[in-house]
Amino acid sequence: MSDEAVVIEELACAHLKVGRLTLNVPKTLNSLTLPMVDTLQQQLDAWRDDPTIAAVFIDGSGEKAFCAGGDVQALHRSATATPGGPCEEAEAFFAREYRMNYTLHTWPKPIICWGHGIVMGGGLGVMAGCSHRVVTEATRIAMPEITIALFPDVGGSWFLNHMPGKAGQFLALTGASINAADAVFTGIADRFIGSEHKAAVLEQLRRSRWSDDTGANHAQVRHILRPLTEQSVGSMPGGQVEPHLRLINALCDGDDVHQVVDTITGQQTDDPWLAKARDGLAHGSPLAALWISRQLQETRHASLREVFQAEIVLATNIVRYPEFAEGVRALLLDKDRNPAWSFPGTRAVPQDLLDSFFRAPWAENPLADL
Repeated sequence: MSDEAVVIEELACAHLKVGRLTLNVPKTLNSLTLPMVDTLQQQLDAWRDDPTIAAVFIDGSGEKAFCAGGDVQALHRSATATPGGPCEEAEAFFAREYRMNYTLHTWPKPIICWGHGIVMGGGLGVMAGCSHRVVTEATRIAMPEITIALFPDVGGSWFLNHMPGKAGQFLALTGASINAADAVFTGIADRFIGSEHKAAVLEQLRRSRWSDDTGANHAQVRHILRPLTEQSVGSMPGGQVEPHLRLINALCDGDDVHQVVDTITGQQTDDPWLAKARDGLAHGSPLAALWISRQLQETRHASLREVFQAEIVLATNIVRYPEFAEGVRALLLDKDRNPAWSFPGTRAVPQDLLDSFFRAPWAENPLADL
């Protein structure tokens, strides 16, 4: 395969073509850099207006990951280079990444995402925006931003709020890992297909006689994927979210966010998944727990466009504040797993400080034109 960070192909079919985009930096688990984001944006823009491209297939190289997120170390460098901001590289990354995510969500032609392996953060932003999202037995999904004092962005405010019950709030606060069954149950994936069928999917896409009718092409993709989904039923792993949903709803049923945090972190459980979720919140940033909860509440009834416009406000303010840089240092750079958070608990955070993260730091939103 090419050494390009995003491999671009046009697969000849019986009629028209299928574009293929492969994230191709396996040594970093295909984590997104700003040039990769720009490549995806440019190609999606070109193919949207290209009448010879009927559909797009997006995957990641290697067996370990579709995409493990954004290039957090580059964001950290930008944040620490200009404390208090503007953090130009980081802020450009967020703005252009969110624009690309919005493009995926609103792209008219079919986009099939093969979400195999690790799908985290920015990778989930790519997958969630596609119209036909496939997960496999190896899929491992998480948005563990609370551990580095960020928040589930890249449209997380949209898809987490559309999950059943309080599942989205619980996953956002705890950074809990989920699998393919959970992804289908919570609505961030459409189909489970065993990874051994990937070649068959690509072959059938190539053999298809695509139409000039976008609706018919979406139907054709479903026609290709449906029987492979049925053949894979027996290999779907057991989920965690659906069997725990009643308990998740109870844990998140507090008078305020402080009570929810206390209930989740105070639970005594022998269940390893719940225990890991509890510990994710307990060790995460108390300040981040507050802005995560508030972001979800404030975007609960927002349009997709409004979600991304709200996310860029919060992301910009976060990267200018030292909590994020400290979280990245402790978890990913020094790896001492001992972050010096600004506050000992959520109740110690001043209200005016929390409010400041939700005030636009510029005269015009960079995504005002979405």
